Amino acid sequence: MMAPTPLVIATWNNLKATEAGRQVLAKNGPALDAVEATAKVPEADPDNMTVGYGGHPDRDGNVTLDACVMDHLGNAGSVTYLQHIMHPVSVARKVMEKTPHVMLSGDGALQFALKEGFKKQSLLTDKARARWEEWKLQSKYEPVVNIELHDTIGILALDAQGNLAGACSTSGLAYKIPGRVGDSPIIGAGLFVDNAVGAACATGYGELAMKSLGSFLIVELMRQGKTPQQACEEAINRVAAKYDCSGKQLAFLAVNKTGAIGAYSLQQGFSYSLGNNAGNHIFESGYYS
Repeated sequence: MMAPTPLVIATWNNLKATEAGRQVLAKNGPALDAVEATAKVPEADPDNMTVGYGGHPDRDGNVTLDACVMDHLGNAGSVTYLQHIMHPVSVARKVMEKTPHVMLSGDGALQFALKEGFKKQSLLTDKARARWEEWKLQSKYEPVVNIELHDTIGILALDAQGNLAGACSTSGLAYKIPGRVGDSPIIGAGLFVDNAVGAACATGYGELAMKSLGSFLIVELMRQGKTPQQACEEAINRVAAKYDCSGKQLAFLAVNKTGAIGAYSLQQGFSYSLGNNAGNHIFESGYYS
């Protein structure tokens, strides 16, 4: 699919989010600002229970967040297991811009955020707490395919200057073992950007994206001449051939320098939101099985 540029694309039904990014791009803003603005919408939405404020807690009742950003220069920033901060994507950007590091974790990420002026607050909403209390009655852990048609938000943008950027943000798997970190903050797994080629991001069962370094793989396949769609399909095909994917969802988005888009998933039901100068719309992706 070829889309008018500039554009912002995000996993799942996130039209409010892509509209925020679209407005940044419409004002000739950079792709990095667009992906950050896009991520901040679900991060602040208590009804989105897989990203940010209101996200499902781990099995101990703690909401722990992962996020990353990557810009057109190849710079990257990431936070993992961050608690009490509503906008982990913005903390990840600060890590990229103000430290010599790529990733900060846990209390170190929190202390850095507080020093940068972010406010500490409770992220566990009454709704999320009630669901957690209900889950504790059986304490059964299992991934849920296409959970609420949300899950991780992965975002890619191509701005009017022809530059790419990306972001990911998530509260991770519901009721995960404390300390678990998925693919979303890992450069090459949940997100990868190469301004000479294209960008890709992932959503779904993070362990599969981590084992395959799917986002990096997709960008490399595009470098070799595949379209974004062909690259996404190849990445999913490789995962399906190698791992037991029953009951698990994994999906990828990709965009190249010309504005061509790819989207593909393991299971039926993956959708994505696309904002550009033609509007803001939701599309269904193809799938493996």
